Amino acid sequence: QRCTTLRRCIIHEDIYDNFMAKLLEKYKKVVKIGDPMVEGTLCGPLINEAACKDYEEGVKEILQSERSRVLLGGNRLPNIGPNFVEPTVVETFYDEPFVREELFAPVLYVMKCNSFEDAIQQHNKGSIHGLSSSLFTKDNGRAFEWLSCNGSDCGIVNVNIGTSGAEIGGAFGGEKQTGIGRESGSDAWKQYMRRSTCTINYSTELPLAQGIKFGDDE
Repeated sequence: QRCTTLRRCIIHEDIYDNFMAKLLEKYKKVVKIGDPMVEGTLCGPLINEAACKDYEEGVKEILQSERSRVLLGGNRLPNIGPNFVEPTVVETFYDEPFVREELFAPVLYVMKCNSFEDAIQQHNKGSIHGLSSSLFTKDNGRAFEWLSCNGSDCGIVNVNIGTSGAEIGGAFGGEKQTGIGRESGSDAWKQYMRRSTCTINYSTELPLAQGIKFGDDE
């Protein structure tokens, strides 16, 4: 339910099967569901019944697709509590309509790519939002391309670290339908200051803008 939580995972086809086997195993063994106040719990409840309904509607839309499939989860957990749902992993494609929508629930969309360029295209075209993103690579050239205007179209662009959270010293904000503008970090001081633009003329002359002449008298 964090706005920066990882929602889409784009994986190169050469490592996809191996990556997914490890990911699903981690979900089964590591993700403990329960009271978030208890140490060791990794997944707590959704905030209310409305959020659970959104989760159910989201899963229903996924199940209706002929191209996507639920690999893990997809159910509510009334035996644990009224607002608990299963962390869900969905194998899908970047252009599925439900992938483009925000679903504040533990649902992860995984998809294949065949190249770095393909991954960027899927990442940028696959969502109308643009808050946080991350690239995992050992190639410095790819990392800097990811950070450039040809890379991620998000407001937060990370390399080799997750998407969740944000550095306190960095300006926080997104692009596209996430919104425009930044807060905190390098933008925080602007909220507490009155900015003035100052021009000081150190010469003994009085030049006018655009070279305008106002008579020949001194």
